[in-house]
Amino acid sequence: MDELLWLEEVTGDEALAWVRARNDETVAALTKDDEFAQLQREIREVWDADDRIPFVTRRGDYLYNFWQDADHPRGLWRRTTLESYRQPRPDWEVVLDLDELAAAEGENWVWHGPTVLRPDYDRCLIELSRGGADATVVREFDLRTLTFVPDGFELGEAKHRLSWIDRDHIYVGTDFGPGSLTTSGYPRQVRQWRRGTPLSEAELVFAGNEDDMQVAGYHDPTKGFERDWISRSIDFFNSEKLLRTGDMLQRIDVPNDSEIDVHREWMLVQPRGEWLGHPAGSLLAIRFDEFLDGNRDFTVVFRPDEHSSLQYHQWTRDYLLLVTLTDVKSRLLVVEPGSWQQHDLPGIPDIGSADLVDTSPDDSNEYFLQTSGFTQPSTLSRGVVGDEKPQILKRSPAWFDTDGLTVEQHFATSDDGTEVPYFVIGGPSPGPTLLYAYGGFEISLTPSYSGTVGRAWLARGGRYVVANIRGGGEYGPRWHQAALKHHRHRAYQDLAAVARDLVDRGLCTPQQLGMEGGSNGGLLAGVMLTRYPELFGAIVSHVPLCDMLRYHKLLAGASWMAEYGDPEDPDDAAYLRSYSPLHNLHQDRHYPPTLIVTSTRDDRVHPAHARKLAARMRELGHQVHYYENIEGGHGAAADNAQRAFHWALTFTFLWRHLR
Repeated sequence: MDELLWLEEVTGDEALAWVRARNDETVAALTKDDEFAQLQREIREVWDADDRIPFVTRRGDYLYNFWQDADHPRGLWRRTTLESYRQPRPDWEVVLDLDELAAAEGENWVWHGPTVLRPDYDRCLIELSRGGADATVVREFDLRTLTFVPDGFELGEAKHRLSWIDRDHIYVGTDFGPGSLTTSGYPRQVRQWRRGTPLSEAELVFAGNEDDMQVAGYHDPTKGFERDWISRSIDFFNSEKLLRTGDMLQRIDVPNDSEIDVHREWMLVQPRGEWLGHPAGSLLAIRFDEFLDGNRDFTVVFRPDEHSSLQYHQWTRDYLLLVTLTDVKSRLLVVEPGSWQQHDLPGIPDIGSADLVDTSPDDSNEYFLQTSGFTQPSTLSRGVVGDEKPQILKRSPAWFDTDGLTVEQHFATSDDGTEVPYFVIGGPSPGPTLLYAYGGFEISLTPSYSGTVGRAWLARGGRYVVANIRGGGEYGPRWHQAALKHHRHRAYQDLAAVARDLVDRGLCTPQQLGMEGGSNGGLLAGVMLTRYPELFGAIVSHVPLCDMLRYHKLLAGASWMAEYGDPEDPDDAAYLRSYSPLHNLHQDRHYPPTLIVTSTRDDRVHPAHARKLAARMRELGHQVHYYENIEGGHGAAADNAQRAFHWALTFTFLWRHLR
């Protein structure tokens, strides 16, 4: 809406004055009582706890961990050995103290992680963000001396794509000036940069199209199987992969909607559509050299069915590990390349989730496994495929009393007859119920333990519901594609069906039912607000998309047109308008109380989405609270204190309106 365009000026004086005024109103309304203070304290204890699991990734001889707590709000990057990590209190060596660095440089640095040189693991490229934005600065760091490398590789603030080639060369995609970025704001060029030379002299290796999503180059240093690759992401779900040999680029001849992975002598292909007689979501294997020679006789490693899907895979040195779901319950498989024989990986809960935290495909068959459930705190185990069964290394503390709580899975029937699974966690009595969903980008929601939700909601008598609606990946590509573009309404109908089913089962009344979602889930919350307001007693929308007619013009929005459609296309625009939250508010309709939260430093989903929806609701006289954190990026929080405030605000709001 044109009269609200001034709110798109992220740091404009008028826009920030409006933000500060709304923040003051929300803080005054929601944070001035003992209930908020108690919630904030309890949530902060979860985030800052000394005995929570310090999850690790292996890089050579060391296990690395990034840690934030009350004494280190910006965080410590630290490392230890496996022998020490097995102890209740490992002996950590601090690699980089982000609080000290931020104080010394007068910057609000937020950690975005390292790219470590393989196979020596003695250098890395560290990415640091100002305030949590996706854009970062890059500095080379020496993992022997634990210092930044003088005159090393260094990049200014931008959205970078980086990969080591060898000690003196990297692939780099960044903002090289006009024409070097896509319309989505990501790198359009891949260049090879040699140490000691100006960035401007980096050799151009590949350039994508302006309307591509992004391009990137990377080097596989696996001994005996060294290869260089260019990845051209055409959109969110379509890409080309090119093998670089000298000055030659060879496109890998698979459908653009397929994902491919080359490990040592093997190539895996996972098509999103039917290909060569194999259904979407299959995993196919072939020797890479044979494929390049024209062979298309693939071995089927995984074939989905109506109830099962492949979520992802990871390699160890000699084995392939598959993470699958059957009706949203995890199953992990160990596969032997060549024979492709399979067996279950032990240690997976019946109703819960299991995720591979880390593997070492260069060096060993080691893996780290996290298991958890809605009422089961996380456990971190380590195993070696073919040698050691997983052994528990760390357990997360229990943050809330689960006595009397049950976990059940139900299925709601959507408008077109589709059965939609959802989980219900809570006690036997009807009462306040919080519904969470995402429903986009083929992302699956699986059972997991949350000390925040447990303490702030379940332990206080609330019921928590997670809905696996279409648009997600719980049943593979078909589940996602069922809600793409002009079929988006199916995701919204699915969630409305779950809301009705909860009431029909007597678990809550509409007035007791709240809904919360973030990002694409924030859009989902906005649609529930505007199209199904009678089903809910309160709505919380975090870092949301709200203006679906201008989303493609705001920050990274153009990269999502494969998901939502193109607002410049008349047919797409008409459909987008039909559910765009900003364009479906009416003065004469009753809407449930709403809380909208975003971040000024979110350079992925523009804060103007949230600003404009709140401003329009205020203009029409509807009840809305708005809070915009200055830091935090797309997560709306940069440290544990901000996270605790953010969630205390959310749960205080929900408890006030759903009792």
